[in-house]
Order: sequence, then C-alpha cells, then structure tokens
Amino acid sequence: MKTSVLDPIRSVPGGRAPTAAADSARKPSSQKPTPSAAHGVALWVAAVAFLLNMGLSAVPTPLYPLYQQRDGISDLTVTVVYAVYALGVVASLFLGGHLSDTLGRKRVFVPALLVNVISALIFIFEPSLAGLIVARVISGVSVGLTTATATSYVSELHAKHRPNAGTRRADVVATASNLGGIGFGPLAAGLLAQLGPMPLRLSYIVFAGALLVLALALALSPETVERPDPRPAYRPQRIAVPAHARGLFFAATFAGMASFAVFGVFNSLVPSFLAGTLGIDSHLTAGAASFAPFAAAAVAQIFLAGTPSLELLRRGVPTIVVGLLLFAGGMWDSSLPLFLVGGVITGAGAGMVFKGALLVTVANASADTRAEVLAGYFLGAYVGLSIPVIGLGLATTVWAAKDAMLVFAVLAVAALVFSVGAVQRHAGSRG
Repeated sequence: MKTSVLDPIRSVPGGRAPTAAADSARKPSSQKPTPSAAHGVALWVAAVAFLLNMGLSAVPTPLYPLYQQRDGISDLTVTVVYAVYALGVVASLFLGGHLSDTLGRKRVFVPALLVNVISALIFIFEPSLAGLIVARVISGVSVGLTTATATSYVSELHAKHRPNAGTRRADVVATASNLGGIGFGPLAAGLLAQLGPMPLRLSYIVFAGALLVLALALALSPETVERPDPRPAYRPQRIAVPAHARGLFFAATFAGMASFAVFGVFNSLVPSFLAGTLGIDSHLTAGAASFAPFAAAAVAQIFLAGTPSLELLRRGVPTIVVGLLLFAGGMWDSSLPLFLVGGVITGAGAGMVFKGALLVTVANASADTRAEVLAGYFLGAYVGLSIPVIGLGLATTVWAAKDAMLVFAVLAVAALVFSVGAVQRHAGSRG
C-alpha cells in the first residue's frame, strides 16, 4: 500500500500533529461529501502562494556574487548571511508553526506571506550587509510559519475539492510547491538579474507584488479549520523523544542533517563556485544551477512516492555519492556540464534521504509523541542546513574552493553512510 508523507504529518514541518479542531474540519459528515469548486480554486491559490513564498526565501542565491562585488564580502560572510535564515525558521517553527491547527490556516498563512513581503522590502531599501542579515532572518520566520500551515491547507483543500480521491495529488502539489519553490526562486531571480534592470531589487519587487495579490486571494478563500471554543492556551512546540525510540531518532535525524547540509551548498555557495572556480558569472546560469538540485529532489520524491523508507535511504546514499563526485569533479575539471549533472544527481539523492529519514521518524513515533519527535527532527535538519555550510565557507578562506568542496563531499558521504547504516541497524533490531 502506498504511503503519503502527508498522511501521518499533515502539519509538518511545523512538527505538530493535527489537533481535534483540525480533525473535525476534515471529518466527513453523515451525508455523502460533494466536490467544492471554491475549494478547488483555493487549492491552486494556496499552492502558488506556497511556491512563491518558498521561492522568495531563495531569491538571494544567484545575487550573492553581486553583493560580494559591491561590498567586498567573502564566501564566509555569504554563508553566514545564508545560514541566519535557519535561525528564523527554527524560531518560528517552534513558536508559531503549529498555531494554524487552532487559529485556522488562513489566519497564519496570510500574515506569513506579509512577513516575507516585509523581508523583500528590506532587501529593496536596505541592501547593506546588516539589512541582508535582518531580511534573511525575517524571511526564515515567514517560511517557518508557512511550511506546516501551507502543507496542511493544501491537503485539506484537496480533500474538500475531491472528497472521494486519494492523497496522491495533494502530496504531489505540496512537494512541488515546497522544494520546487526553493528551486524556482533562484531560477527566476537569475533570469531577472540577467535580463532586467536593477538586478539587486527587481526580483524582490516582482515576488513581493505577487505575494501581496496572493495574500488577498487567500484572505477571500474558504477556511478548513474550525476554531475551538474555548481556545486552548498557547504554548510553544515541545521537543521530546521517548526513550525507546531515541537510537533510531538520532540516527534518522543525523541523516536528515546530512541531506540538508548538501542542500545548503546549492542554496548558498554554488554561484560563488561558478564565478570563482569555473569563471562563469552569468546570473541565469547561477540560478539554474541552484534550481536543478531542488527540482530533482522534488521529482525524485514524487515519482518514488510509496517507496518504503529504508529503500529510499538505500537508494539515496549511492545516488548522493555519485552526484557529489561529479559535482566536485566539475569544479576540479572546470566543467560546467559535470558541475550541473552532479548537482541534479546529488539533489535527487538528498531528496530521497531526507524523505526516507522523515518517514522513519514518523513511523516510529506514537500518536501522542509524534509532534514532539518531529519537532526534534526538524531542529536537527535546520542545524544541518546552517552549521556545515558555514564550515565550508570558512574553509574557502583557507583553501581553494575546489579543495574545500572535495573535503566537504567526503565528510558528507561519511555522515550519510554512518547515519543511514545506523538507521538500518536500529530498524532491524526493532522489527
């Protein structure tokens, strides 16, 4: 039987299991449910808003070389500017990522979009280093609020629009919006910077304008969650892992960290590698090189939907190994085709590992601890998104970028082999 990643974790990566309010909003009535055209329109509005909001979070990627040229900042500074985004994500993930379960999806989704519009305005009007850092943190806050809420909202709108259908379509739409959005942002920004005026401002103007229109459309869309009365008292998301699941949890989380570390390279340093190592300063090429791995990850997750979690992990590791070898080889050989093909293969493998580790975590958490276990998993993942990439940026100040990337690739592969092997051992001992 195929397993949808949305089934056990309707409100992740906020990491909170659906509440009774959310469940009641999706619970069928005694009468046969009928399709709703309004929910169908809202589904696509929500999906596009999800995609563009994730896209805006990644818009700076192909623009980092321009910031470096203008301000003389190093690769290390670029990775710090990139990594502070994770701080905003983690903070909002645990302070507000679960609030749409009780407040309603729109009451969190719409403000989250407006928060990212604020980050775009800072990018536009305060493009200094301090402004970049503040804007990245604010963008992270928006993404932490959006991802869990939008994933749940898309799933629930789909259930209202096609009440007798399965979850496959909603799964595909949510995955494409999430990972596809992270890839689409750099692609669009690279194209606009290459062909349009004001390369450090135009992309933010376009994305912010689109999000304002979508926020209005979402505000007019149907809600899918009934607010409980009385409303439960607020508390931040808790992180707790039952003793019996800790070995498997830590192994899966380490695998998630390693896969996110790989994604971090493509969302931060790839444009610098292209310009500094391969001598390619095209913003469009930089955007495409950042887009391809995330698109490959989304495609891999969609086409391998229903594949058992351990099988995803087993396939993902050798795929990443081959991809990183080609990617690093492209830097050593100054070969753009090797560089791009390696990125695509690496992204597909990282998508498999991340989803496999996520499903392992979900499957081995009881219903009453699932939210806390997932919260811990995503905390680890976002640590992986930031710390290793900062280390890589620091290494490039001492070594040539191709040498630093080769060391990073070896360490990433070692971490993946170790963690996935540990997951398999723990899973085998449990069953």
